Amino acid sequence: MAASALAVRAAPRILVDGRSGSGKTTLATELVRRHPEFQIVALDDLYPGWDGLRAGSDRALEDVLTPHAEGRVGRWRRWDWDTEAYAEEHAVQPDRPLLVEGSGVLTARSAVLADVCIWVDADADQRRTRALARDGATFEPHWERWARQEEEHLAAHDPLRWASAVVSLS
Repeated sequence: MAASALAVRAAPRILVDGRSGSGKTTLATELVRRHPEFQIVALDDLYPGWDGLRAGSDRALEDVLTPHAEGRVGRWRRWDWDTEAYAEEHAVQPDRPLLVEGSGVLTARSAVLADVCIWVDADADQRRTRALARDGATFEPHWERWARQEEEHLAAHDPLRWASAVVSLS
């Protein structure tokens, strides 16, 4: 799929969305391993805390995707989960392919800026097991709160509607 996006334009944009623990990061990491020319931005670095799914999605659109689509350098600041504050700034070059992954990235507004939109799906129990194995005690107290934000994203934006591909990692 990334290879076909490369054939579309010199600096394509790929979006990877899905619920927590579905395998978004695993898929994105593998795509970038196979296509190292891609810049990767993870929404985990954009969400401003446990209530920040919508804000992270907005930041991805405004600070990363829109500038890239307009041929401008995108700039975003990483959220430091330990200090609960913004940290260093990062740049996204408009002449290099871009992959943005994270819950909430796929909306009608972001889909029109992307060449490929992927929804990653997995069984709910498997997602929870994966997410808690990955993030353990850090994520567990926030699981339900985060899941509600994902439900809001699904209801408001219907990301499956915008997906050009659905990948199941169950």
